[in-house]
Amino acid sequence: MASLALVLRVAIALSTQGFFQPDEYFQALEPAHHYVFGYGHLTWEWVSPVPLRSIIYPALNMPPFWIIKTLGLDARYPELLIAGPRIVHGVLAAITDIWIREITRQVLNDAFVPTAYFVSLTSLFHSLSLSRSMSNSLETSLTTAALSYYPWNNAKFTQVQSTRTRMCIVFAALACAIRPTNAIIWVYMFGLLFLRLGHRLSRGSSLIRDCCVIGTGTILAVFALDSAFYGRPALSLLNFLRVNASPVSLFYGSSPWHYYLSQALPILCSTSLPFVLHGMLLAVKSDEKKPKTMLGCIFWTLTVFSFVGHKEWRFLHPLLPMLHIFASRSLVELYHRSANAEVKAPREKRKNAIAKTFSLPIRTRDLCLLLLAVPASIYVVFFHCVGQIKVMSYLRSLPPENLTSVGFLTPCHSTPWQAYLHRPELAAPGRMWALGCEPPLGLQHPSDYKDQTDIFFEAPLEYMRTHFPSRVDTSYPPSAFASSVPNVTFVETLQVVEQSSRSWDLGWRHEWPQYIVLFGALLREPGVLDLFQNQGYEEVWKGGFEWEGEGQRRGAVRIWKHNG
Repeated sequence: MASLALVLRVAIALSTQGFFQPDEYFQALEPAHHYVFGYGHLTWEWVSPVPLRSIIYPALNMPPFWIIKTLGLDARYPELLIAGPRIVHGVLAAITDIWIREITRQVLNDAFVPTAYFVSLTSLFHSLSLSRSMSNSLETSLTTAALSYYPWNNAKFTQVQSTRTRMCIVFAALACAIRPTNAIIWVYMFGLLFLRLGHRLSRGSSLIRDCCVIGTGTILAVFALDSAFYGRPALSLLNFLRVNASPVSLFYGSSPWHYYLSQALPILCSTSLPFVLHGMLLAVKSDEKKPKTMLGCIFWTLTVFSFVGHKEWRFLHPLLPMLHIFASRSLVELYHRSANAEVKAPREKRKNAIAKTFSLPIRTRDLCLLLLAVPASIYVVFFHCVGQIKVMSYLRSLPPENLTSVGFLTPCHSTPWQAYLHRPELAAPGRMWALGCEPPLGLQHPSDYKDQTDIFFEAPLEYMRTHFPSRVDTSYPPSAFASSVPNVTFVETLQVVEQSSRSWDLGWRHEWPQYIVLFGALLREPGVLDLFQNQGYEEVWKGGFEWEGEGQRRGAVRIWKHNG
């Protein structure tokens, strides 16, 4: 059974063709590529005066990069640099499917395990996100592993359970090291456990001691690794929490308080949503403590996250395995009801009955509804936003002498970077550039701040007339100041602008590149198409679907080449 999950997740990881979130590349692969090969784009979180990101998660991608580099395969087979990390993350993703079976066995019983496993394997959101190199995905796997060791039956807190609890704390600490906000889950779970053990002081004090020892050890280990990486003392975990609780996080968008209830949960659960809700209702009506503990954790986490302005679907991904367990509770209950069977029959009797039929305890109509996620999964794996990935494959296929410079006139971070391109000749400053979107660091009143991407798309034609030369230099020299570097000087410049002109155009200067990467939506802006054609550019490649994407990311990905 475990091999099925392993094969499926690695296959999905290797088969994924499309783009989902920039963090998959710029918070995982690019830092690792930069560390191993000496070049790659580091976003503001990595180069700002107060670094926010820990190297612990990108470090998972360093071994495959290092092996490929050591064997000298990166130049001949750069595709291996894509496949290597994908295999790693596919294996890590399988942890979620494997350990959900153990959680289900402890919280419900063996009769529900095959169904929970099936729901997890066929999950649309798992297909979209779980096998990707995103910290939320590993956070989900580690959280699931931790919950499988959690002492759900704390009324019988034996020495064996105490040992298992330490394993739970270890996995929980690792999840918090990957994503510090994961601590929200464990404040509830360990807080509740401590309250239930309160009448047994020795057990309660042992729990606190283990949490302190393991937690402190994890924090010190992360501090040591990050300090070695940055070359100075770095409290990345604390900085991450501090900045994400500040107005800076709202720069990337804010959502209403009900976002997670009205949008995120339906998207995460997809076709299993009716069964998730029904399973929760069954837990509320029952007198079983373990499902109610899990339900309380979900509501607690949703409530806390809802108070934060910046919200994304993937922030709830660690809760999805618990939601799948509630779905399995509903599906099996409905199956037995329709078969006029009692779901609370002896455990061994149910196990034997299911084993003999070689079938899942799911009604046919419920199974058909669940399986609607499969074609949707095929779409998101093979066809969704493929242009943003394939554009890098096209550029990578060009011979070095025919790839002098590239400019990305797209919303920032719309494509992968050197981890998918691996062209050292473009690593020199200004040879390959993109529009920036640095946040309003150090500003007292950031509400009217505009980044480079905002300024460009407000008036693309005017921007290109004022920030580009009037004619194309056919030697395609590097751009001197294509985008800002979010270092101390950048922060000081923003503070000066805030106190004076409040003109956020920092005087970027571009050279016309040999290749321009853009979305088709830009060509519909007044005068842009004529400007490109008058400068001697023509379209040489197009990828993706014109109808997908939103705003400035519509119209498919295009490459225009100068005929110089």
